[in-house]
Order: sequence, then C-alpha cells, then structure tokens
Amino acid sequence: MTTPNPEKQPLTALVNREAPLDPAQYEARGGWRGIRRALTMSPDEVIEEVKNSKLRGRGGAGFNTGLKWSFVPKEPAKDRLKYVVANGDEMEPGTFKDRILVEGNPLQLIEGMMITGHAIQADHGIIFLRGEYHLGLERLQKAVIQAREAGWLGKNIQGSGFDFDIHVHPSGGRYICGEETALITALEGRRANPRSKPPFPQVGGLWGAPTVVNNIETFSNVPPILANGNDWYLGLSNCEDGGTKLYGVSGRAKNPGVFELPLGTSLGVILNEYAGGMQDGYKLRAFLPGGASTAFLGAEHENILMDYPSPEKAGSRLGTGLAILLDDRTCPIGMLKNLEHFFAQESCGWCTPCRDGLPWVERLLNVIEDGKGTQEDIDRLHDAARMIGPMGRTFCAHAPGAIAPLSSGLTLFAEDFQRHIRQQRCTFSQGRSAEQAA
Repeated sequence: MTTPNPEKQPLTALVNREAPLDPAQYEARGGWRGIRRALTMSPDEVIEEVKNSKLRGRGGAGFNTGLKWSFVPKEPAKDRLKYVVANGDEMEPGTFKDRILVEGNPLQLIEGMMITGHAIQADHGIIFLRGEYHLGLERLQKAVIQAREAGWLGKNIQGSGFDFDIHVHPSGGRYICGEETALITALEGRRANPRSKPPFPQVGGLWGAPTVVNNIETFSNVPPILANGNDWYLGLSNCEDGGTKLYGVSGRAKNPGVFELPLGTSLGVILNEYAGGMQDGYKLRAFLPGGASTAFLGAEHENILMDYPSPEKAGSRLGTGLAILLDDRTCPIGMLKNLEHFFAQESCGWCTPCRDGLPWVERLLNVIEDGKGTQEDIDRLHDAARMIGPMGRTFCAHAPGAIAPLSSGLTLFAEDFQRHIRQQRCTFSQGRSAEQAA
C-alpha cells in the first residue's frame, strides 16, 4: 500500500495493520466526526448527503449507495425492526481489499454502519465476515467491545438518544454468501441459497425485516463523507462518481498489492507507477479488471480508466477494482480451467444452469487443456456461454459472473484453443511465451 494521506486517502489514512487505533486514538485522529455530524441531521438529510456524494457500492454492483438506502421504509426503529449488514464475505478470487480495512481500521467500518443505522432508522448491525479472516474477526470483535465500552455502541450513544449495536458473524465459508440474499439466508441459519427478487432486501430482508446490505469498503467511505461533505468527496475523484477506490493488482507484477487512488485512475498508472510494472521477462497479455467474475480485456486496454463506465464500454466491469493479470507465459486455457473449477464448486446448486452447467464447462476445459479436446468441445463451450451467461436465467449473478471470463476468453484466446486442439497438448507447459508457442 502507498503511504496514507488523510486528505487524499480517507480509507487508508488511519489504517494500522500492526495495531489498530482504539476509540480514543481514533477520535484524536479525526474519527467519530462523521457520526457526530450525522446525529445533528435528520435521517433523510443523511441519505441525501450520501446520495449526492455519488458513492457507488464497492462490492461490485456499483449501485448508488444513498439511493439504495432511500428504498427502506421510513418508520423509526421503535416501530419497525430494521438491520444494517456489512458484507465482508470477501471470497472473490483476486480480491483482498476489505481485509486491509477490517484488520487495520475496524472502527471506521463501525462508524459507517452507525451512520447508516441513523439514516435508515435501524438499531442493529451485523458484520458478516469471511470465515478465513481469523485476525480480522479477532480485531473486529475487540473493536466492537471497545466501542461499546467507550459509549459509541449500545443505548443512548454519547447521550444522543440514538441506539445502535453491532454483532460480528463469521461466515461458514462459501463464496455464494457474498450474494446479498444468500448472505441473509445464511444469517437466518439456513442453507445459503439466493432468493428471487422482488422483494428486495431493503423492503423484506433479514427475517422479513427491511435490511441494507453494503460492502465493507462502501461503509468505510461513509464517515469521511459526513465529516467533510459531499463536495469534498466528489473532488477526490477523477470521474463523475465520487471518492477514492481501493485498487489492486495480482499476477506477474513486481509489486502486487492494494493502493488507494482516485476513482477513475487508469490501469496503466496503477500497474506501472504503483505495482512496479510487469516482472522482468513477462509481458501483459490480458487482464480481468475487477476480480475473477469479470470479462477479460486485452493488453491494448492497459490504459483504460478504472471507473464504472469505461470497463463496461470495453466489454467488462469494474467489479471489485482488483485486476488479475495474465502474462504471456501463462496458459489462458489453464487459467480459465482454474477459474471455472472455483465457480463450479462454489455454486449453491439452486439453479440447474449453474449447478449442472458450470461443472460441464470445467470438464470441457480439462479435456482441452490435457490435449484430448476436439473442435466440438470448443463449440460446446460457446453453447454453454450463450445458455448460462445471460442475466435473468438464474436466481443470482453467480452463473453470469462465472461465464464472463470464459465468454471473453473464447474470443480473446481463440488461437490458443485451436493450438491445443491441433497440437493435442498445452505448449505453455514448456515455459514458452504466447509468441513462442505460436
């Protein structure tokens, strides 16, 4: 990570991975200003402030956060039970940004959830955390206890009359729990199957109560917005939407990691100025711009702006904003095989196209990678992409997300597929580059 700048990097300015700040230290460094200001405002005013900041969800969908909150019924907490849920089930391959926030500054997440609770008039929050984040779980639980003891959680917070408390819930460990309705079902103690919509969680979510589910990075953006105003937040960005973004790079970069930069920074800047460029002897061939469930873009898109509209225009999505690099010495068919293996085993099994289609895709890729494939196998992969990929054919976006790298890869790496068929082997297994393999 880059050195945090409080004015330009509000997400990571107070992050300390060695020893997170306690409530008093957090306050001395500017913490709690957001919730203090929020409590002087009406719930609708808070929602309007966040809406006008153009904060979009950082979990992948990119929906306007304040607009999402506005769909929650307006009754006060004493008249209607409501929930604020933080989605920390960070199991998207190639994505590792929320872990930094949870381990390094959990109080900012807590403050963001408190502000959300005031905005939608809820008095209870739940942090749904990836089960493998053991250190994050320990630090979150400690932070909740510290905040409660310091009067920042519980009844009548800081004498304001506002009640809000938080429970930390470790996930059972399934990728599908990152889908908000499956997450809600898991919290209810049932198998984590997604639900059909409507009703949307904002109206009928956890145990039928109105529920706001946002990503951890999204919640962590809320306190600085309320503390400094939406005009300041909009000024941090390089595009029409507000704020900074936790960008990441994994693969054959010299300095892979996570970097907080203005939203709309180009991938070329992220890769070459912050991640150190490609390792010696490797060339960038393609990349997934926002985690494993986004479509491949070729190296000609290296300087694409990492905002929401630009990757979509190029045929992909910003997703989580953490790019996975494919170099010229790694077999793209092997990479696709690994990705589809993950998605196949993580399907909840609720929908036939996903339950049966993804293992079928994985088997076809295994056959081709092992040098036993035929042209008919490639044709079947194209059929699978057409049948499984479109949104609306399954209860959630798991199958379309799983098919995104395959569908783009069939086009972008068409010659690699054909070479596997012609030569009946993977030429990359000998350590050669794409140019040498051709």
